[in-house]
Amino acid sequence: MSLKAASSSWLSDRYPMKAIREVLSRQAHKLLPRHVGWFHTLGGMLVFLTAHQIVTGILLMVYYRPSPEAAHESVRFLMTRPSFGWLIRGLHSWGANLMILLLLLHMVRVFVMGAFKKPRELTWVGGVILFFLALCFGFTGYLLPWDQRAYWATTVGTEVAHSLPWVGPAIANLLRGGDAVGAETLGRFYVAHVVALPWLLVFLVVLHIVLIRMQGLAPLDPVGKGEHPEGSDAIPFSPHHVSRELVIFPLLFALILTLVILYPPEVGEPADPFATPEGIKPEWYFLPTYQLLKYFPKLPGLLLSALPPLLLLVWPFLDRGKRRRPSERKVSVAIGLIALVIFGVLGWIGHLSESERTWFGHSHHFDIFGVPHRIEQPRDQPGPPAGETSPGATTDNGR
Repeated sequence: MSLKAASSSWLSDRYPMKAIREVLSRQAHKLLPRHVGWFHTLGGMLVFLTAHQIVTGILLMVYYRPSPEAAHESVRFLMTRPSFGWLIRGLHSWGANLMILLLLLHMVRVFVMGAFKKPRELTWVGGVILFFLALCFGFTGYLLPWDQRAYWATTVGTEVAHSLPWVGPAIANLLRGGDAVGAETLGRFYVAHVVALPWLLVFLVVLHIVLIRMQGLAPLDPVGKGEHPEGSDAIPFSPHHVSRELVIFPLLFALILTLVILYPPEVGEPADPFATPEGIKPEWYFLPTYQLLKYFPKLPGLLLSALPPLLLLVWPFLDRGKRRRPSERKVSVAIGLIALVIFGVLGWIGHLSESERTWFGHSHHFDIFGVPHRIEQPRDQPGPPAGETSPGATTDNGR
């Protein structure tokens, strides 16, 4: 008996291998709606990035030291001494940014195609929770290098939490472990980032995939129709869709590698609680909320900033029409696109605010609200008329 046959017989005597193979075969050849294309690889790319972040994160943990005295120096050491240490950190940093971007694009795709409708409401809710979880990863991981920008951005973020009515001080104290960002904060963020959040992420990702495989991908037909594609209206998951994902994975990794080489993450100055730098801002995915809070008093601003996440969670229960095609859901799609434009505009204004830019040969200062103010250049002082010298000046021969 061959080794393969012997191992198969050994496993079959202990586990229902035949039933497992049947389930895997059925899932591999499951029929998908014909409209499934390249945009549907966003979910697969997110699974790839989840594994990518876990692997690179484990490698970073080999050198990282989670204490205010050693954190910054351990990151600097990683970037300069070990072979390809800079590459591992760059892959992790850019992978985190791309993960949030692809999550956003994935949610836009699902929203536009109406794939959140019955019976997939809870699948959408799980996806929204995964998006918020990715933001938590970004928030907790941002502090770990313990540089000036990370320290003061975290200080601003925890102060926003402190402003919440009734529960704000308790939440801020839970996050910081005290009245200010310090060693306790770094320890708590590290534990959340490398232990608590990864376990929750893996569980929710697996649950999300199971729900998708059970329900199948949503068709473009109205609710209740086309749920079981067949014949010319269907394509098999393998090899049609699998081949797309096998093409897109190396391209995605090549993109991350290119970004790391062209734009490697920096190592800023060590955190100094007594020196507040100018123009401290959060990462790009928090900029829209950060900018929105500038235009309102604390409580109204916080309530308004909480409205988009709440709407995302309950949207499948508000948009209960049976139509899925974007052309048949013009009002719903328009609301989503307007929200996306507002998100982008607020983010861009937040990026420009509290900075100086030169446009068309003129310098402008953008205040905290993003309003540009032209900087008037001082006029050159006129020199003396030809043939005269200014007071106190001497001629070339000293007279």
